[in-house]
Amino acid sequence: MVSREVTVNNQVGLHARPATFFIQKANEYKSSIWVEKEERRVNAKSLLGVLSLGIIRGTQISIMADGADEEDAADALVELISSNFTEV
Repeated sequence: MVSREVTVNNQVGLHARPATFFIQKANEYKSSIWVEKEERRVNAKSLLGVLSLGIIRGTQISIMADGADEEDAADALVELISSNFTEV
């Protein structure tokens, strides 16, 4: 299992459209992936789960992945968030 910390800095946080891009990227990988904010952890492949965290601009989150492509999955999701979703 790998874990990465990242701060969400895009204008709207991880809501609506950015959350959809995030989930689509997560679903490209076979690994189990979770997003954690404070003490809550949700499935990164679930739109309702990700939206339920209420991630706004400036929020630090953890991305955890466990599986055959865990390193690639975690790195790709951190890259997506760090780029403020400009690559999509």
